[in-house]
Amino acid sequence: MCLTIGFIIILYILYRLYRHFFPTLNIDPNGKYVLISGCDTGFGNGLAIELDKQGFHVLAGVFIPSSVNLLKDKLSSRATVFRLDITKEEDINAVYELVKEKTKVLHALVNNAGVGTGGYIDWITLEHMHRIMDVNFFGHVAMTKKFLPLLIAKRDSRIVNITSVMGLITPPGLSAYCASKHAFESFSDFLRREMFPWDLRVSIIEPGCLRTPIIQGQDRLIQDLWNGISDDIRSRWGDDFVNDLIGKSVTNNLFIKHADDPMKVVRALRHAVMNTKPRVRYQPDLYAKFFFYPASMLPAWLFDLLALKLVGPSLLPAGVKNQIQD
Repeated sequence: MCLTIGFIIILYILYRLYRHFFPTLNIDPNGKYVLISGCDTGFGNGLAIELDKQGFHVLAGVFIPSSVNLLKDKLSSRATVFRLDITKEEDINAVYELVKEKTKVLHALVNNAGVGTGGYIDWITLEHMHRIMDVNFFGHVAMTKKFLPLLIAKRDSRIVNITSVMGLITPPGLSAYCASKHAFESFSDFLRREMFPWDLRVSIIEPGCLRTPIIQGQDRLIQDLWNGISDDIRSRWGDDFVNDLIGKSVTNNLFIKHADDPMKVVRALRHAVMNTKPRVRYQPDLYAKFFFYPASMLPAWLFDLLALKLVGPSLLPAGVKNQIQD
């Protein structure tokens, strides 16, 4: 067994060395259009700027109206920036008409828009769950279905979906977010297999913990969620439990404190869009590659213990304490 594992490790090291010294080529960006959602900040914003520098015709969707001019000022005259809410059919249809006026062929669609808030399933409403799923899953499904004809109009186009390592694992306190990312992982896999005859490449980006707005202010978001729930739920869990949870899983979380450089994700996205041989999956940061991805392959009982130890609160919910006392 040890010999087999050692042999696999050696093969992997040799493969990585080969890819390092003999990298695959990039395509010519001239005349190629790339549509990106969620370009207000973070990965989408960085990718729009990077692909514009490379010479692509960038079609960048932003959610906040004031972001339109802010991003336009950073891009060349080739780029087009527009308001896009991927949860609204009328927005998607309007963008489709705008894109069709410019080109009949898309080189790439980057499904990047996303929202992330924590909260135990007992705390969140169905409306909250729907809101997260609408942005992180159904919105991307709608974008993909709408623009698929422009993508398969030529061979070797690609769709790049930004999921998360939380689509592979599910720590406590991220019920809606993890569910949406698991769904998006599955969607990406069957899309790649169904579109294989069209030579449409589908790449999945699985970031770990990066310094982006989505991880900032999570303590405030959880506190706001807690303040808005009903009294019976508050009494069931207790303020001490929530304060301990915020302290351990957010304020003192080592992954958040030492979050990785978001440019690693932008570079992975650029490779997926530009390279002649994009990968199926990218784990761009060290946390994703060497911790979260291996953790996803652990036995369920072992990962349960690990997750509760790392991000689970130290205190029992108030309702559990009452049961024990009774």
